[in-house]
Amino acid sequence: MFDEIMGKFEGSPSQQAVIRLLLERGFSVSDEGRVVSGSIEIPNTQIAREIDVDRRVVDSTTDAILEDDQLRRIFQNISSIPSLMDLAPVLDLTVLTVDVTDADRPGIVAEVTTLLAERGISIRQTISEDPEFTDEPRLYLVTDEDVPGDVLNQLTALDFVRKIELE
Repeated sequence: MFDEIMGKFEGSPSQQAVIRLLLERGFSVSDEGRVVSGSIEIPNTQIAREIDVDRRVVDSTTDAILEDDQLRRIFQNISSIPSLMDLAPVLDLTVLTVDVTDADRPGIVAEVTTLLAERGISIRQTISEDPEFTDEPRLYLVTDEDVPGDVLNQLTALDFVRKIELE
């Protein structure tokens, strides 16, 4: 799906940058062509400044989104989810990142969360990046406590795990 969306803006790397930002941040496009987060409007000049493009690029991108039925449905229904990952150091939480070899494989989240649950490790949040929207999707787990070394070894031994990181 990501490639299909980006393909609609193939001739404009600047517009692709706008699309990427909207998807990464979970920003929607209102009926009026304004970039919004919930009901809060985000000025196009701010979007443009963030990705170093002209404001008119943001305007033309939102216009193109509204003119395309598929894009309109996507960008009028997307929303952001608050993440504990950036707050983890402040809240004394642990972030476990799992890189996998095949993100389309069924059961990845179930296997990883089961392994943690069996050890009594409470998971505060799980974020799984969609393989359709990112080139190298990862699974992020925010836990209340440190993940013991033997559990990290068990995770690394799973056949679908490429690598793990701990923050």
